[in-house]
Amino acid sequence: MRLYRHPLSSNCRRVMLAAVHMGTPLELAEVDLMHPDDRRRLQELNPNGMLPVLDDGGFLLWESCAIMQYLADRTLGQTLYPDDIRVRADINRWMLWACQHFAPAISTVVWEKLWKGMAGAGARDPLEVARGLAGIAQFAAVLDRHLAGRQWVVGDTLTLADFALAAPLMYIVPAALPFAQYDHLLAWHDRVQQLDAWKNTEPVW
Repeated sequence: MRLYRHPLSSNCRRVMLAAVHMGTPLELAEVDLMHPDDRRRLQELNPNGMLPVLDDGGFLLWESCAIMQYLADRTLGQTLYPDDIRVRADINRWMLWACQHFAPAISTVVWEKLWKGMAGAGARDPLEVARGLAGIAQFAAVLDRHLAGRQWVVGDTLTLADFALAAPLMYIVPAALPFAQYDHLLAWHDRVQQLDAWKNTEPVW
């Protein structure tokens, strides 16, 4: 299986976290999003022109959480995505929430603070930054409350939900994201950071 990815993409890191933790072998193909030829080839793999993309013998799968679930289903003995239908529903709930609410708020700020200038897309928009920060405040509070008295997001063990939610937090330092007040969230994030999978997928900024 080949994964098209970029190491500074949190969506790609979600997949890498799961794959490394499960010991799922992947052939990695790095895509330079700043290079027009790579962008063109990516468009052929994913009509949305976004990473990551998994190629499993010609079966092309995009959307990071769908890839995570697929890899888990293909990995014997994995514990990140149990068979119990209610546990899976809870994991799916938090993965979808991560994609729909938590990560987009973070991405809005990260784009304005980090990537917009590098991409030559103009000056930082303070209104967009404010919108992203408001989203972070709203959704970080939800996750922080949920994590009160919990070690992990779903049940008592690490699951795909933890990796889906934790990956965008790789930008906390580079983008100076405001998470200092969320004690339960930060304690959980520290537990994730102690995992070998996190350490072994740390990008070089």
